[in-house]
Amino acid sequence: MTQVATAETGQGGAGTWHAHIRRAIRAASRPGPWKRGRVLAALALLLGLLMLLHAKIPNRIGNLGSLVETFLPWFGLFIPVLLIGALWRRSASAVAALLLPVMVWLNLFGGLLGDKSHPGGDLTVAEHNVGAGNPDPAGTARDLAASGADVLALVELTEQARGTYENELAKVYPYHTVQGTVGLWSKLPLSDTQPVDTKMDYGPLADTKPVDVKMAYTRALRATVTTDRGPLAVYVAHLGSARVNPRAGFWTVHRDRNAQALGEAIAAEQNERVVLLGDLNGTMDDRAFASITSQLRSAQDEAGNGFGLTWPAQFPVVRIDQILVRGVKPESSWVLPATGSDHLPVAARITP
Repeated sequence: MTQVATAETGQGGAGTWHAHIRRAIRAASRPGPWKRGRVLAALALLLGLLMLLHAKIPNRIGNLGSLVETFLPWFGLFIPVLLIGALWRRSASAVAALLLPVMVWLNLFGGLLGDKSHPGGDLTVAEHNVGAGNPDPAGTARDLAASGADVLALVELTEQARGTYENELAKVYPYHTVQGTVGLWSKLPLSDTQPVDTKMDYGPLADTKPVDVKMAYTRALRATVTTDRGPLAVYVAHLGSARVNPRAGFWTVHRDRNAQALGEAIAAEQNERVVLLGDLNGTMDDRAFASITSQLRSAQDEAGNGFGLTWPAQFPVVRIDQILVRGVKPESSWVLPATGSDHLPVAARITP
């Protein structure tokens, strides 16, 4: 019995010894924390480079560069996803690689995380795409009149709803002008009101279209608002639509043409004090608006709280409704409550 026990013990000891050796070999052959997660590390670096070099992404294929720039802030959502993967894999290299996209994203958008608004301002301006399919234009008009805006720009006005807005806003805004599908209402006197040619596409017979037909397609106007600090040039614009098409990619032909024409009009503006209010159907990160952003500054970027997303109203993912300025100081900028439109209204308090 003693000999059997000793043999069994000896065999058990040998088995345990071999098991320890196998575990040691596996541990020695297992990649270290700096060698694990190389795919995650590569993805993190690619993410950082994409955000850092977004301006280098060509637009030749499906307007890819503009599409990336439109949703550029949302690429930051990949950072926590990659971080979870890096922690799960216990990959030091992947965690270290994530420093690049984190730093790039914070450099691009970190300034929008805080509240940059401050008291002051003599004039409140607001803009709203009221929506051609708005089921309650009267209620929308009343909400906007109660917003306290001194100058109110409306775009996507239809012939059917125009009279409703004019009637509902008349008591608060004694001055107004409507050109085509855009309008401007003001508590202060307006002068020099005129349509702005944004090179809308009227088809192959563009040169033969009657003036009244072209006016119906007018989507931008310019007016002078008389303020206590002097005249203020106000532009109202609704640029062409942007579409994501499976065959054409990010389709922005009309919008980009409109943006270039609007930029040229602003460049020719003699008044140094300018405010642009409108649904530009794009974000100001998009290179297509370079002719505008090279001249005007975003009130939301300078004096807003957060990203100021405006579309779609139910769950906003992009800010395409803009308040841009030159020669005036934005004091605060904010998004107004939802109306019957698929866009959210925006407002800003400025010192002219």
